[in-house]
Amino acid sequence: GSKFKAGQVQRVLEGTLTSALATAVYSPQGSAPLAQSLAELLQNRVKEVVPPRYKMVCQVVLGQQGQQSLLVASQALWDPESDSFASATFSSASIFAVAIVHGVYFE
Repeated sequence: GSKFKAGQVQRVLEGTLTSALATAVYSPQGSAPLAQSLAELLQNRVKEVVPPRYKMVCQVVLGQQGQQSLLVASQALWDPESDSFASATFSSASIFAVAIVHGVYFE
């Protein structure tokens, strides 16, 4: 029960993104504060399901839905026995979001 459960964290991310962005409309001026508040919200929700010895890094990418493509990648140097990550995406007619949470075990 003391490991980072990526599947459980992914479900939290998906549910939170869906509820927070269901009626959101993309705005260039509003995207930065929205991304910041989403990152804080996601981190607080994930804290509820992650064991206390984990440090978390939460990243949110927001953009306007259009005909473009986007690739988000990350790389980390960590212990694969204890550290992990989860990610989730959301898209609507107006906006898309990618959320990534890295959980790093802290001794």
